[in-house]
Amino acid sequence: MRVRRRLALLLAALLGLAGLTALPAAQAAEDPVKPPGLKGEYYTQSAPGAFDFAELKTTGFDPNLDFDNLESRLAAATGRSDDASVRWTGKLVPERTGAHTFTMIGDNGFRLWIDGKLAIDHWVDDWDKEQTSQAVELTAGTAYDFKVEYFEHYGGSNLHVNWIQPGQAKQPIPQSAFRLPDGFDYDGAYGGSVLASGRTLRLDFIQELAAPPAEFTDHLDAVIGGAQWPLGTATVDPADPRKLLIALDEPVVGQGGQVDVRYDGEGGLSAKDGKAVGAFWSGGTNDSEYQLTTQWGEDVRPSNAWREYPRPQLKRANWQNLNGTWEFAGASAGEQPPFGKRLGERILVPYPVESKLSGIERHEDRMWYRRTFSVPSNWSDKGQRIKLNFDAVDWQSVVYVNGKKVTEHKGGYDRFSADITDALKPGSSQELIVGVYDPTDATGAENPPLGKQRLDPSGIWYTSSSGIWQTVWLEPVAADHAQGLKLIPDVAGERLAVDIQGVREGVPVTAVAYDGKREVGRARGASGSTVHVPVPDPHLWSPDDPHLYDLKVTVGGDRVTSYFGMRSIEVKSVDGTPRMLLNGKPVFSMATLDQGFWPDGLHTAPSDEALAYDLKKHKDLGFNSVRKHIKVEPDRWFHHADKMGLLVWQDMPSMTAGRTPDAASRAQYEHEMKKMIDQHVSSPSVIMWVTFNEGWGQYDQARIADQAKSWDPSRLVNNMSGLNCCGAVDGGNGDIADAHGYPSPLLPAPDGKRALVSGEYGGLGLAVPGHAWPVRHTYVGVDRAKYTDEYLGLFDKVRTLACQGGNGAVYTQITDVEGELNGLLTYDRRVMKADEQRIKAAHEALIRDASAPGGAQCA
Repeated sequence: MRVRRRLALLLAALLGLAGLTALPAAQAAEDPVKPPGLKGEYYTQSAPGAFDFAELKTTGFDPNLDFDNLESRLAAATGRSDDASVRWTGKLVPERTGAHTFTMIGDNGFRLWIDGKLAIDHWVDDWDKEQTSQAVELTAGTAYDFKVEYFEHYGGSNLHVNWIQPGQAKQPIPQSAFRLPDGFDYDGAYGGSVLASGRTLRLDFIQELAAPPAEFTDHLDAVIGGAQWPLGTATVDPADPRKLLIALDEPVVGQGGQVDVRYDGEGGLSAKDGKAVGAFWSGGTNDSEYQLTTQWGEDVRPSNAWREYPRPQLKRANWQNLNGTWEFAGASAGEQPPFGKRLGERILVPYPVESKLSGIERHEDRMWYRRTFSVPSNWSDKGQRIKLNFDAVDWQSVVYVNGKKVTEHKGGYDRFSADITDALKPGSSQELIVGVYDPTDATGAENPPLGKQRLDPSGIWYTSSSGIWQTVWLEPVAADHAQGLKLIPDVAGERLAVDIQGVREGVPVTAVAYDGKREVGRARGASGSTVHVPVPDPHLWSPDDPHLYDLKVTVGGDRVTSYFGMRSIEVKSVDGTPRMLLNGKPVFSMATLDQGFWPDGLHTAPSDEALAYDLKKHKDLGFNSVRKHIKVEPDRWFHHADKMGLLVWQDMPSMTAGRTPDAASRAQYEHEMKKMIDQHVSSPSVIMWVTFNEGWGQYDQARIADQAKSWDPSRLVNNMSGLNCCGAVDGGNGDIADAHGYPSPLLPAPDGKRALVSGEYGGLGLAVPGHAWPVRHTYVGVDRAKYTDEYLGLFDKVRTLACQGGNGAVYTQITDVEGELNGLLTYDRRVMKADEQRIKAAHEALIRDASAPGGAQCA
């Protein structure tokens, strides 16, 4: 008994070091030392949808049953991630005496037995529907038989088994509460963790280990966050010989995810007493604190944060940038503005409060920004007014200068301004305070247009971007001045229509167009009426030749410079098929889904160079188009697209999916859509407005499309991208009919009126170690060596659809985004997954063939 007692004490010490609870004394005194955990048996099913346990493929050790994603584990264990089943068995040792309640949620079916009695039975092919057991009376320290069964049909897979102990809140059942079943001998790793640096994997054993041979890691596989990880050398932890430290050749990003470790038993690993450690399969956690950065983000400083002129199509000579370090504080509803008070934190504007570059890195529903500024003394000459501009603040803002409210605004994607002249005080220092409220998708709050932002990001939903996220700046303006220019080319009429936005009627207007330094046309008129500038024999703008004209406009005493492109876009019948025509000729719009997220800046690109980079990669890959997906970028993004030559499908950011918008939300949605169209109406790259996506927040689909068309008749309207998906309702109108297909592209049924496109397809998933978040969502997993071949295989289907009347296709997507790893580029933009030249050649050939007389050459 004395030896057994020493073993029990040893186990208690070991589990204490691991942060676990020791075995109950009665059991520990009788049983050999065993690690805490469960036996997992992984099966394939006899047929799709059978939901049975047909063939046992692998038996392993699982530390707990809290799986955010089972895809890689199922694939490694059974050879496939669909139509697989798992049975976990062992014992449960509660920590408290009394009534225990168990809950389970997963994708797909599951059931739970406690002490041989069925507690939860949800053997149903659905997903994410939580089930709760009746109360089960348990005694602390007693071992109860425990069994869980689970099946995965297709698509995503997850499983979470929780308990509510007496007097406690719901939580995952911890590893310390599990024991292996009788007769299951296991001497492998019982747990592990990626350490804070992200560069070391620690494996925990019950026994002390001998130094592993150099070849040990050749026999060890580690799948971390769904990706096979390259391993370096292994050493015994000098602080604890029961732990093995394994160097990782690439850092692991600290964004959750699981660790799966498999050892084949042939690598020479042994205990200190010389006994060989057998083959094992175990799991662990990712406790890394390493964060992804971009090459541009590494160079960001307060002195260089977004210094470029922010409004290229309405440019004045004098301006002052207010980006940089501001004071910051979280706030509460009803809180008074902190006039004259220094705030406790510092934030780097214009990066969202949740972003790494902001320096705050957390969400706040309500917040205060504060700084002081000075106005150049000569700006008050000739009666000029001082204008304060915010290019975007998400979502509701109130602005004070020297204690006076100068403006308030709702809308997360559009510019707003305030005339602050009358709020300025004598002296060089002026106080600026901005209060922001951003509910994002909070339950019971407003339902603003928010796109992919979520407070609890996962899968296809990403981290929110709250607060100031675009440039803040000052400019002196004349009393009568243009707030915007609406520039609409008339190719057939060889002229440019110029409308002055935001000024009273009757102010004299002169507009002069230049091709380089050569004047090509001049016109005079007055605000409130359209001025038509002649552009004889126009040099047309296109992706192959993105020619831009310069424009100088005088509005009373206000002088601004701008630019424009001469191009037309329309849908017309060609040989009986509705075709998209650019400058009167068929064009195949080959695009990617571009969501505009960054690992260090979230909604805000680290720099202007970074902002242009993704567009440049589109050109390098032979794309002629880009779908800006339910986000609106700053003006400079459109400026880069105009200069590079890309056809832009611009989405309206959606409201929260699955939530029916009320009257106030609908009014706000339409208000923000009008602002989006007005702000970007002059950009020649924009050819299409997409008013809804996959039914998210949908209502009055046909009316909304007609409204967009009335606001801008010069462009195409797509009333529902993904009209075949997710409960979407096709309004039946607009210029484009758009279907989504994963992985293969699809076209909607032709209606003889609208041009057909595949608005999303692809989604080939590939995690690149060191450059990716742990995988949370992918449509199709691909080996890196086969990536380009797989891409081109899908692209052959795009060509087939072009032969069937297709006018465009949108590949998902240009970059990885957080845990969605289906980008052509990694999230940090450091690794291109595809062979650029092969893909570029394929894209250019289809675009060329589809634009030729008669369309794509089809067998």
